[in-house]
Amino acid sequence: MPFINVKTNAAVSQDKAEAIKSQLGLAITAIPGKSESWLMVGIEPEYALWFKGTNEAAAMVEVSIYGGASHNALSTLTSHITGIMTDQLGISSDRVYVKYSEVENWGWNGSNF
Repeated sequence: MPFINVKTNAAVSQDKAEAIKSQLGLAITAIPGKSESWLMVGIEPEYALWFKGTNEAAAMVEVSIYGGASHNALSTLTSHITGIMTDQLGISSDRVYVKYSEVENWGWNGSNF
Protein backbone atom coordinates (compact mmCIF):
# COMPACT_ATOMS: atom_id res chain seq x y z
CA MET A 1 0.00 0.00 0.00
CA PRO A 2 2.60 2.57 -0.93
CA PHE A 3 1.78 6.02 -2.25
CA ILE A 4 4.40 8.09 -4.06
CA ASN A 5 3.63 11.74 -4.75
CA VAL A 6 5.95 13.75 -6.98
CA LYS A 7 5.82 17.54 -6.76
CA THR A 8 8.00 19.26 -9.33
CA ASN A 9 8.30 22.67 -10.89
CA ALA A 10 9.19 20.97 -14.18
CA ALA A 11 6.69 20.44 -16.98
CA VAL A 12 5.69 16.78 -17.30
CA SER A 13 4.20 15.51 -20.55
CA GLN A 14 1.74 12.61 -20.50
CA ASP A 15 4.44 10.32 -21.93
CA LYS A 16 6.89 11.35 -19.20
CA ALA A 17 4.22 10.88 -16.52
CA GLU A 18 3.53 7.34 -17.78
CA ALA A 19 7.26 6.57 -17.82
CA ILE A 20 7.72 7.93 -14.29
CA LYS A 21 4.74 5.89 -13.05
CA SER A 22 6.11 2.71 -14.63
CA GLN A 23 9.63 3.26 -13.34
CA LEU A 24 8.36 3.99 -9.82
CA GLY A 25 6.41 0.72 -10.07
CA LEU A 26 9.69 -1.11 -10.56
CA ALA A 27 11.57 0.96 -7.99
CA ILE A 28 9.09 0.28 -5.15
CA THR A 29 10.18 -3.37 -5.16
CA ALA A 30 13.32 -2.19 -3.35
CA ILE A 31 11.12 -2.50 -0.28
CA PRO A 32 10.41 -6.17 0.41
CA GLY A 33 6.73 -7.00 0.02
CA LYS A 34 5.89 -3.86 -1.97
CA SER A 35 4.93 -3.94 -5.64
CA GLU A 36 3.28 -1.91 -8.36
CA SER A 37 0.06 -3.90 -7.89
CA TRP A 38 -0.65 -1.86 -4.72
CA LEU A 39 1.20 1.34 -5.65
CA MET A 40 -0.62 4.65 -6.10
CA VAL A 41 1.33 7.44 -7.82
CA GLY A 42 0.54 11.15 -7.99
CA ILE A 43 2.42 13.65 -10.12
CA GLU A 44 2.01 17.39 -9.61
CA PRO A 45 3.83 19.12 -12.48
CA GLU A 46 4.57 22.83 -12.71
CA TYR A 47 4.21 23.06 -8.93
CA ALA A 48 5.28 26.36 -7.35
CA LEU A 49 8.55 25.05 -5.90
CA TRP A 50 11.78 26.80 -4.93
CA PHE A 51 14.89 25.09 -3.63
CA LYS A 52 18.13 26.76 -2.52
CA GLY A 53 16.49 30.09 -3.31
CA THR A 54 15.85 29.36 -6.99
CA ASN A 55 13.13 27.88 -9.12
CA GLU A 56 15.52 25.77 -11.22
CA ALA A 57 14.11 22.30 -11.85
CA ALA A 58 13.59 20.48 -8.55
CA ALA A 59 11.37 17.77 -7.07
CA MET A 60 9.93 16.86 -3.69
CA VAL A 61 8.99 13.18 -3.68
CA GLU A 62 6.91 11.91 -0.78
CA VAL A 63 6.71 8.18 -0.17
CA SER A 64 4.12 6.80 2.25
CA ILE A 65 4.26 3.12 3.10
CA TYR A 66 2.10 0.92 5.25
CA GLY A 67 4.32 -0.58 7.92
CA GLY A 68 8.03 -0.01 7.82
CA ALA A 69 11.15 -0.67 5.81
CA SER A 70 14.83 -1.07 6.52
CA HIS A 71 17.29 1.78 6.14
CA ASN A 72 19.00 -0.12 3.31
CA ALA A 73 15.74 -0.61 1.39
CA LEU A 74 14.88 3.08 1.73
CA SER A 75 18.38 4.10 0.64
CA THR A 76 18.06 1.93 -2.46
CA LEU A 77 14.64 3.40 -3.21
CA THR A 78 15.99 6.94 -2.79
CA SER A 79 18.70 6.16 -5.33
CA HIS A 80 16.13 4.81 -7.80
CA ILE A 81 13.75 7.76 -7.32
CA THR A 82 16.54 10.30 -7.76
CA GLY A 83 17.67 8.53 -10.93
CA ILE A 84 14.13 8.57 -12.31
CA MET A 85 13.80 12.31 -11.70
CA THR A 86 17.15 12.91 -13.39
CA ASP A 87 16.52 10.61 -16.36
CA GLN A 88 12.93 11.58 -17.05
CA LEU A 89 12.85 15.25 -16.08
CA GLY A 90 16.48 16.34 -16.22
CA ILE A 91 16.48 17.33 -12.55
CA SER A 92 19.92 17.31 -10.95
CA SER A 93 20.18 14.75 -8.15
CA ASP A 94 21.13 17.49 -5.67
CA ARG A 95 17.76 19.15 -6.32
CA VAL A 96 15.62 16.16 -5.34
CA TYR A 97 14.33 15.55 -1.82
CA VAL A 98 12.72 12.23 -0.90
CA LYS A 99 10.60 12.11 2.25
CA TYR A 100 9.39 8.88 3.83
CA SER A 101 6.38 8.32 6.05
CA GLU A 102 5.76 4.92 7.61
CA VAL A 103 2.07 4.59 8.34
CA GLU A 104 0.60 2.28 10.98
CA ASN A 105 -3.02 2.60 9.86
CA TRP A 106 -4.07 2.45 6.22
CA GLY A 107 -7.60 2.29 4.90
CA TRP A 108 -8.77 0.68 1.68
CA ASN A 109 -12.02 -0.68 0.33
CA GLY A 110 -14.07 0.53 3.29
CA SER A 111 -11.87 -0.83 6.08
CA ASN A 112 -8.35 -0.68 7.49
CA PHE A 113 -5.49 -3.10 7.18
